[in-house]
Amino acid sequence: MDIDVVLRGCRARGRWSLRALGRRAETSHATLAAYESARVAPTTDTLRRVLRAAGFEMEPAFVRVLVDHESRGQELLEVLDLAERFPARHSPTLRCPPFGRS
Repeated sequence: MDIDVVLRGCRARGRWSLRALGRRAETSHATLAAYESARVAPTTDTLRRVLRAAGFEMEPAFVRVLVDHESRGQELLEVLDLAERFPARHSPTLRCPPFGRS
């Protein structure tokens, strides 16, 4: 299940407006709207805080679904592979103009 769907559903079940839930969760209504439209993804801690403010608790199993370690691991491998293709090269000596000279 997507985070945006969960947040929208919890807010609707609790009959919270974006502004009211934002105040309770100590965040702005605009940020909640961004989460609900999937423009921005909240951190796990923020998601837990917003759900708690709406009157819900986040189950540990739900967190495991949100953090798909296999795909994140694959993403990391792809980034490392890309980094190997563009190795950083630098000069063994520092080359810069001396200060105070014209």
